Amino acid sequence: MTSPSAPRTALILSHISFEDPGTLGDLLIEQGFHLRTLEPALPSVRLHSPGEPDLVVVLGGPIGVYEEDRYPHIPEEISFIGERLSLRKPIVGICLGAQLMARALGARVFPSGIREIGWKPLELTADGRKTPLSLLGTGNPMLHWHGDTFDIPEGLTNLARTDAVPNQAFMVGHYGLALQFHPEIRTDDFERWLLGHAFELATRKIDPSLLRRQTQIYGPELESRAGAFFSRWLSEAGLI
Repeated sequence: MTSPSAPRTALILSHISFEDPGTLGDLLIEQGFHLRTLEPALPSVRLHSPGEPDLVVVLGGPIGVYEEDRYPHIPEEISFIGERLSLRKPIVGICLGAQLMARALGARVFPSGIREIGWKPLELTADGRKTPLSLLGTGNPMLHWHGDTFDIPEGLTNLARTDAVPNQAFMVGHYGLALQFHPEIRTDDFERWLLGHAFELATRKIDPSLLRRQTQIYGPELESRAGAFFSRWLSEAGLI
């Protein structure tokens, strides 16, 4: 009798506890993936075998890619991501994860000069509308939570923008997906974000009640669109 094959694996690189893979994680579990989470910042964690997981997902966090002197795990994480990309194996980067991907590909990551926090329209470029991003729609409200931005790596194309931050997404072939914004958010999880970022919101005089109301309005539709978007990308990456 033939033994069942091992489940496909998704390695989740997590930088802050309340930011998880959200609807992307839900979809992966539905598709039979085993999710393994590592926290690269912990001294006991060493990243190795970048080609081993079927998928790598690099999540967000409140640090800068350029702060290697303050957060010594950053160079190792960049190296791991760079090796993964060189192997042409599927990887998704969200927010900080996208910035780490950009740096691994030799692009500049730097403060944008503003804090883009909350729901605002995401506009797809002409190139973006030819990719799975089209399933998110263009001009629809999207959750943003970042202060840094990146240059688009050499040879690649910007796929999305907002009125304040022009570079919001890029793809590397069919295997690399970098997103500055947060399509993975679950509506029911958003209170964790408000609590986790309470100090930043208070410092910047951003009313959490407004963000909460906006999420209740826009979140459910985004969950539906994001499910279709992630499904299409995973399919094109040969994972489902």
